[in-house]
Amino acid sequence: MSVYVGIDVHRKRSQIAVVNHGGAVQVNRNVPNGVKTVLSVIGDLPIGAPVAFEAAYGWGWLVELLEDYGFEPHLVHPLRCKAIASARLKNDKVDAATLAQLLRADLLPEAWIAPLDVRQQRALLRHRCQLVRLRTLLRNRVHAVLADHGCDRPGGYFTAPGRAWLEGLDLPDASRRVVEDLLVLMDALKEPIDVLDRQLPAQARGDPRIRVLTQLPGVGTLTALVIVAEVGDITRFPSARKLTAWAGLTPTVRGSDLTVRHGHISKQGSDWLRWILCEAAQTAKRSPEFAAAYQRLAHRRGKKIATTAIARRLLARAYHLLRAVQDQCGQPGVR
Repeated sequence: MSVYVGIDVHRKRSQIAVVNHGGAVQVNRNVPNGVKTVLSVIGDLPIGAPVAFEAAYGWGWLVELLEDYGFEPHLVHPLRCKAIASARLKNDKVDAATLAQLLRADLLPEAWIAPLDVRQQRALLRHRCQLVRLRTLLRNRVHAVLADHGCDRPGGYFTAPGRAWLEGLDLPDASRRVVEDLLVLMDALKEPIDVLDRQLPAQARGDPRIRVLTQLPGVGTLTALVIVAEVGDITRFPSARKLTAWAGLTPTVRGSDLTVRHGHISKQGSDWLRWILCEAAQTAKRSPEFAAAYQRLAHRRGKKIATTAIARRLLARAYHLLRAVQDQCGQPGVR
């Protein structure tokens, strides 16, 4: 290939560098994000020209643009791109040119670019989780307001009897206004959450990956959907250990000579995958499959570390189930 492109993507503007086969920088321009402006720099380059860019804020539009116009996108793993992170001179022009030079030298640490349908599925599932988190935040605010006035009841606040109890409370005007506003917002969130709760499980029907994952303790349909969407193509990982390391559920290791120290989990990879597995582990740790291991670990290391260990084991089990489904179907995601 005669030219190589590096793009330093930002929220509103991007720096685009083009280098030739010999490493000389031909173009290094800063342009507003958009189809016309980006093509004004790279539109005349040969079809199939490789383009490298970091996994920064809002890179999805760039992938679609490059694929639509016949370029070869390469997503850079930001934590592994030490040539940029450790550079003494660091600005957008240098970063974009460095990406192009690494691509030219075949030294680019790449990350997997999820297909559009996987990215869309992730967006829906994350949206649903965010809405539920927002509803939980509003509920906690109601609890906090009532706690300030010493109000409580044994049952829930947000069932039909609980709502009637809330309406009958004698609260000051300001507190009554806060509670009513919070209830209105919660009611507004209920409709989109209910729509997604109907839509997402309907999409999962007939998917063998969802069917086998729900056999795991603590894993329901929505949890299985999140796992499948966040992991994507299971054949990317040659072993369960590689998958758990990618998910950030394995401990960090610091070794020198004969001294080896194991730290906390790395917390790299998908935050959503790590979160949903830890949620599933809260139920799985009480199941017969994991209860003994959890109790043993909790006695030695504490409950939090033991729960994380169960989440890691759940993901390892999920890996083997997904690989078995993939081997049966022949292609990932085939139903």
